[in-house]
Amino acid sequence: MTTYTARPIDPPVLKELRSTDDAGRETVPVTDEEGGAPLRCCLRRSVPGESIALVSYAPLRRWAAGTGADPGAYDEQGPVFIHAEECRGPEGDGLPFSNAHRTVRRYSAEGHILGGRLVERAEDLAAALQNAFDDPDVALVHVRAVEYGCFLYEVRRA
Repeated sequence: MTTYTARPIDPPVLKELRSTDDAGRETVPVTDEEGGAPLRCCLRRSVPGESIALVSYAPLRRWAAGTGADPGAYDEQGPVFIHAEECRGPEGDGLPFSNAHRTVRRYSAEGHILGGRLVERAEDLAAALQNAFDDPDVALVHVRAVEYGCFLYEVRRA
């Protein structure tokens, strides 16, 4: 079985998002008083007192721009938390934010949704990714939160 690694939002994209998000809105930093926000820049939860921002992010659009794909109607954007200032990125490998129900959404090289799978237990996430990549038509996978549908991270073939 292959081990999969979550991909945070790329640093050059984060630099852009820290100024203007993918919806064209100016990024507004806030102090996170409570902590616990899932940060897509370093794939960990925020701690109280950190400066973070909630921005609109279009992960499939960003991927398509680099590959020449045209996701058409599958292009979407949604809210993600990031550090308001540059951070060190992830501190390890593995699959973060796996302690709740997740959806593994598969995409073709054209950027079209090929299906998805609900994952109810953290220990089943790696198997769901393996199952997704067993299909040769799958180019990438998004792991999303079920409760809000938010993009958490991307996984690609090694």
